[in-house]
Amino acid sequence: MVKETTYYDILEVKPSATLDELKKAYRKLALKYHPDKNPNEGERFKQISQAYEVLSNPEKRRIYDQGGEQALKEGGLGGGGFSSPMDIFDMFFGMGGRGRGRERKRAKDVMHQLSVTLEELYRGSVRKLKLQKNVICNKCEGRGGKKGSVQICPVCRGSGMQVQIQQLAPGMIQQIQTVCGECRGQREIIDPKDRCKVCQGKKVVRDRKILEVHVDKGMMDGQKIVFSGEGDQEPDLEPGDLIIILQEKEHDVFKRSGNDLVIRLTIELVEALCGFQKVIRTLDDRDIVITVMPGEVTKHAEVKSVLNEGMPMYKNPFEKGQLIIQFLVNFPNRIPPEVIPALENCLPPRPMVEIPELAEECTLMDLDPDQENRRRRGAHGQAYEEDDDQPGMNRVQCATS
Repeated sequence: MVKETTYYDILEVKPSATLDELKKAYRKLALKYHPDKNPNEGERFKQISQAYEVLSNPEKRRIYDQGGEQALKEGGLGGGGFSSPMDIFDMFFGMGGRGRGRERKRAKDVMHQLSVTLEELYRGSVRKLKLQKNVICNKCEGRGGKKGSVQICPVCRGSGMQVQIQQLAPGMIQQIQTVCGECRGQREIIDPKDRCKVCQGKKVVRDRKILEVHVDKGMMDGQKIVFSGEGDQEPDLEPGDLIIILQEKEHDVFKRSGNDLVIRLTIELVEALCGFQKVIRTLDDRDIVITVMPGEVTKHAEVKSVLNEGMPMYKNPFEKGQLIIQFLVNFPNRIPPEVIPALENCLPPRPMVEIPELAEECTLMDLDPDQENRRRRGAHGQAYEEDDDQPGMNRVQCATS
């Protein structure tokens, strides 16, 4: 009968727990509440380490069972006598003697692309992302099988690689290094009958997780959002990070340029000459009105801007870039002849042109650039074929009268 069970309760075990059960409980809780993974659980991590240090020591556990924490203090085994929680963690996970300033090796980071709309980058959004990742098998605690069943591969002697020698010719040999066929590069082997039934000896299992990805206002295409320690887990390695890379979808109306938004606006010829008003729907569903007063002429491809109507600036969303507008004038294909005199009276006079007496009259034809390019490529190809048939002839000839 123990006097108090506080330390047992902290480790979530019964007072009758064996040393192996204490180790298993400590491993699980220490990894869960480690400050690197849960910065706000430092006090909880300290309590877990303190409880394990006492209960894993037979003498301290006997004194604690008989008289509780007070008996440990009176016997000089409590209070300031406890080791650092990090030292206990390092020693338990085989990191003792390497120095607390050095970190354990980390597993590889996992990259994932997240497709987002320009509206989401403008307004900000929260996306739920379903992912699968490798986690340490709870059944075998990442061993891959029963205790003592893991052995160094006898074929590659724990290197994970095999070297084969091939003779190319007398006195010439070639060494080829390949992945060990016995352990498949894992450096260890487990007898099939001793393998964990859950992970099949792989030490990790696939686990599904839903993450909330916060896309902040003003984030950019290609920007990374990092979830520390949420990557794949591997035995004896710190988990890698999960890195979300934003991928901006192409928008039907707006194009982004840094913190500016660019839009092409088609206007009619009468609007270009006489002024106009246009309504533009923004990415946050507001309507803004732009006005060009009568008397102002808008040229084709002319560019103007509206301040503070572009993209919100990242981490400073109350400041925005510009809305850049390029005006494209839609010219009519034909104008009725009867309105030409009235139109000419409204426009600046046409320049006077003197035509020389011997000038020749030519006809303007419509030209399709794509069709013309195809014609030119075909003509050049035919010319080259003719030159190839008669290689002795000059490619450039002088015209004679």
